[in-house]
Amino acid sequence: MRALAILLLTTAPAFAEGDLFIYTWGEYTPPDLVAKFEKEFGVKVRIDSYDSMETMIAKLRAGGAGYDVIVPGDATMQVLIAEGMVEKIDVFAMPNFANVDEKWREVYWDPKREYSAPWAWGSTAFAVDTAVVKGDTSSLAVLFDPAEEVKGRINMLRDMNDVINMAERYLGVPRCSENPDEMKRVLELLETQKEWVKSYDSETKELLVSGEAVVSMAWNGYSMRARDEKPTIAYVYPKEGYTGWMDNVAVAKGAPNLDNAKAWVNFVMDPENAAMITNYARYSNGIKGSEAFIDPALAAAPEINPPADAPAPEFIPTCSPEATALIDKVWTKLMN
Repeated sequence: MRALAILLLTTAPAFAEGDLFIYTWGEYTPPDLVAKFEKEFGVKVRIDSYDSMETMIAKLRAGGAGYDVIVPGDATMQVLIAEGMVEKIDVFAMPNFANVDEKWREVYWDPKREYSAPWAWGSTAFAVDTAVVKGDTSSLAVLFDPAEEVKGRINMLRDMNDVINMAERYLGVPRCSENPDEMKRVLELLETQKEWVKSYDSETKELLVSGEAVVSMAWNGYSMRARDEKPTIAYVYPKEGYTGWMDNVAVAKGAPNLDNAKAWVNFVMDPENAAMITNYARYSNGIKGSEAFIDPALAAAPEINPPADAPAPEFIPTCSPEATALIDKVWTKLMN
């Protein structure tokens, strides 16, 4: 009984009540996971969504709007920790941390896992509608040197770093370049491409399914969900390379419902709960034992099983201040 009491105290109070405010990507949090948490902890969960990491960071810098839980990407976690915008909650000491896969325990953005737990991990590349886009689609040239049937029907993510990283790969420019001439080439490429881009929108599934876009930058999970509704959608691992990422569950500094937020962080490291995230969002989760609860159809899905000849995903830490200034300049000019 004493062990059970300690576990309850460490996890979060089973008698918790009140609210939990989550700020995350759209269509990323399973409704059944929310319902399970609300029932178990007596907490009302409220979710707001953002369309980019830049939007989320700006909101937090402006005061956070009372959010408890946030879901930052790996490089963004570096920024939030450095700027003191997340709570140190010692995730490594939570009971369910034992379920975290060893390769996700000591990570560059949170070496001791003091601030964050895994939520989902995947890749950023692009998807095509094979009913429209014919021929070889293995290169980023599909996006940057498009065929006539693709022009005007391209969607790019509204994500500064992902877009610029992709352009750098196509040009052979290193990530986080501090060379103004190299970044000028990146801007010129993106400005030329802009004539053929229909939208810069992170809600890629709807655009692909509706046919508004026949080529779109995409996260692998969103691409899989698009394929669920439109079987001609295919996710591409470009030969020039692609970005790997992990989104993490963290607690915003000054969270008004700190205990409830900690309870949520521990909750999502439970294998059955992590599997709910994977089944809904179509991304791998980094939690051992979750495989037993994952939809078998996902096991062989190409979106989470790259072909043997695909490049390894590239995880990209936060760039230097000099490189970041150039990236900001390129993005600002592109969006104007």
